[in-house]
Amino acid sequence: MNRVKRALISVSDKTGIVDFAKGLVDLGIEILSTGGTAKLLQDKGIKVREVAEYTGFPEMLDGRVKTLHPKIHGGILAIRDNKEHREQAKRYSIEMIDLVVINLYPFEKVIQKEDVSIGEAIENIDIGGPSMLRSAAKNNKYVGAVCNPTKYPEILRELRENNGCLSEETKFKLAVEVFQRTAEYDKAIAEFLKNELQATGYALQAEEMSFPQVLEMKFEKIQDLRYGENPHQKAALYKIRNSKSEIQNIVDTKQLHGKELSFNNILDLQSAWDLVNEFKNPAVCIIKHNNPCGVAEAKTLVEAYLDALKCDSLSAFGGIVGLNRIVDKETAKEIYNFEFTECVIAPGYEPEALEILKRKKNLRIIELPVTDHRLPVRELDFKKISGGILVQERDELSVKEEDLKIVTKKKPTEEQIKSLLFADKVAKHVKSNAIVLVQETKTVGIGAGQMSRVDSVIIALRKAGIKAKGSCLGSDAFFPKPDGIEEAVKGGIEAIIQPGGSTSDKEIIAAADRAGICMVFTGIRHFRH
Repeated sequence: MNRVKRALISVSDKTGIVDFAKGLVDLGIEILSTGGTAKLLQDKGIKVREVAEYTGFPEMLDGRVKTLHPKIHGGILAIRDNKEHREQAKRYSIEMIDLVVINLYPFEKVIQKEDVSIGEAIENIDIGGPSMLRSAAKNNKYVGAVCNPTKYPEILRELRENNGCLSEETKFKLAVEVFQRTAEYDKAIAEFLKNELQATGYALQAEEMSFPQVLEMKFEKIQDLRYGENPHQKAALYKIRNSKSEIQNIVDTKQLHGKELSFNNILDLQSAWDLVNEFKNPAVCIIKHNNPCGVAEAKTLVEAYLDALKCDSLSAFGGIVGLNRIVDKETAKEIYNFEFTECVIAPGYEPEALEILKRKKNLRIIELPVTDHRLPVRELDFKKISGGILVQERDELSVKEEDLKIVTKKKPTEEQIKSLLFADKVAKHVKSNAIVLVQETKTVGIGAGQMSRVDSVIIALRKAGIKAKGSCLGSDAFFPKPDGIEEAVKGGIEAIIQPGGSTSDKEIIAAADRAGICMVFTGIRHFRH
């Protein structure tokens, strides 16, 4: 083991650095340093040799160039037992640097600022720091590379116990940590600049933006959860590290009241939030096991809540209520009066409404500001599989009136078109096979997650009861056979919206025509697995 005789210290995060430097000096280790770090150590009475004095070259270009010099990198990279390296070092007055203590400019922290400019972000891209750390990590047999302030005490302890030496094992572990850190740092820079590239409108090919050849993501743990989907499963919640999305996400929620959120609560909150923000007018959805059991859009929030609840009040027991408006006193009273609700998520709550809801001791009250989730941020959707991951674009398509193709002899009325479009939006958020029955802009029956589409029709009709008569039906995918249409007609359905595209489309259209109902095709499927 080679003894540490000289350390280079240049840190952005000054945490613990004074005590660490004092410990090094007490061991007889010379300290080279730069800029603010050198000044801090000198002010604390610690003897420091400035890098500019050692290299004979001043810091320049507003500090952009200070350690990018052969006398620095030569002293770090020289192989100590290589005769030629030693002779070259002597010839050019290069002194060996045995310990490199660097942490990087706070790029990740800076880009989290709300109004950060690209110029400010770029000035916080560290060049010399990563270069020195990587040099030291590459030459870890001889040089210790320290990028983590929490490691200072154990480094000092080992130096004291080993006559100023670090073991090769310690230096190797430090090198691994350095390469992990610099990789994370570069990834954060690349992601930020990629987002800036999108914002400026510069075009990149879709496959480069959405589906890179190597997909790398970093997640930071927010909290441990009580358990997973079931009590015997451990679980935790993670957030995408250094994410700077324009969208408010479920991980950004603020809990105002109630018990700790469970794994299943968080999944249902995501479903509720995605669905309720499909609508521009006051809207409410009630989610149970990742499926809506009631959705409504109305002139007032309280009306939307009551309409959503009436769809299937039995299934709504223990559900998650999502609202796309600030909750008022009247709506809060109705939520409070219902027997049991697990969570409420909304963009905000009037003070009186919050006080009413807080009367329920265990009700989880969640706040999340509304943003337009259809912003062109090209979010990806991930599904874990054994040994890998499936990646797709999020289903952000919404069918508009001009997209509809009327395929039956009978044409839908303006009111039916409004209901059909509402049904299609809801069906997008129901597990396949999905059938949604709608009166005006409120669901009256939902059939979800069945292996055959006709069974989903039957379940939706049963849920709706007499409310099925005169309603409109939305299907997330095409009908493979006329049997689903025939069941719908028996239940009193008067209009259907579906993607079309079945090999049996002619028979299905004929069945609708025989029944005298109208049907429109969208050409857009909304499978949800």
